[in-house]
Amino acid sequence: MPKKKILGMPKAVFWPVMIVILAMLVVGFLSGPIGVALFGDLGFPDWMKITTPKPELPSAEIFSIGPVAITNTILTAWVTILVLVGLSIAATRKMKLIPGRLQGALEMVLSWIYNMCVDAAGEKFGRKFFPLVATIFLFIIVNAWMNLLPGYNTIFIELGNGHEAHLLRGANTDINLPLALAAITFVMVEYWGIKTLGGFHYLSKFFNFKPLINAFRHKEGVIGIFNGFITIFVGLLEFFLEFVRIISLTFRLFGNMIGGEILILMITFLAPFIIGIPFYGLEMLVGFVQALVFCNLALVFSLIAVTPHGEENH
Repeated sequence: MPKKKILGMPKAVFWPVMIVILAMLVVGFLSGPIGVALFGDLGFPDWMKITTPKPELPSAEIFSIGPVAITNTILTAWVTILVLVGLSIAATRKMKLIPGRLQGALEMVLSWIYNMCVDAAGEKFGRKFFPLVATIFLFIIVNAWMNLLPGYNTIFIELGNGHEAHLLRGANTDINLPLALAAITFVMVEYWGIKTLGGFHYLSKFFNFKPLINAFRHKEGVIGIFNGFITIFVGLLEFFLEFVRIISLTFRLFGNMIGGEILILMITFLAPFIIGIPFYGLEMLVGFVQALVFCNLALVFSLIAVTPHGEENH
């Protein structure tokens, strides 16, 4: 007769595990600042106490290569790139018709992103947008998830000026990296728009004087002239909105990532060990959603750029 299991574990394993989790929950609560405030210092060893977090918005310079300062977020971005390159090499080094686990996982993720691009933009443009969209998605999500690993925001390094800083910090929490991703997206969107529609036709979306000229030429009256000015105003508004996209993409990613990092720091400080675990799961979901939102917006902006406008669209 098979032994009865609880949550997939034998009873002899389940109850000791539950006791350990409960003990860590109680100890974490009592050794945290809330427990100390309620019950006083119960004499827990120093290694159980977590120092007060001091989140800082600017990244810290770890070292420099000539005149170029290397910050902890740049270092983390390099680690993320190395991880992605390493995974790609490991998954594709010995390609098989029946893929192994790593090759299959990578193929599944890339197929999902590719299908998303094709469904939104069609086969022609979806194939063209795929490299940018996939790169942005993988970089953001891997960087966000790696920021939850032990060592990130917990290993300090002494700086020359007597201060100390985190050795590794999530690159998404440095506003310069979301800004760089947004700027790259902006350049590629404009490039694809100009290349597909031609420079004159693409820019005519923003600088459209044709309705106003026609109004004067055909003597369409005040209404025609007014509509011409409205068309020019709307075009100029769209022109400035192209640049506003850089700001919106940057602050959406930066704000969510820095907010999540501060949340994790506060929760692990207030009640260490067990209570912070659900928030780690929440941050994994936030990292996925932010990567998905950023790459989807890049996909939509690219599709809008290559879509003919005005009379040609009808």
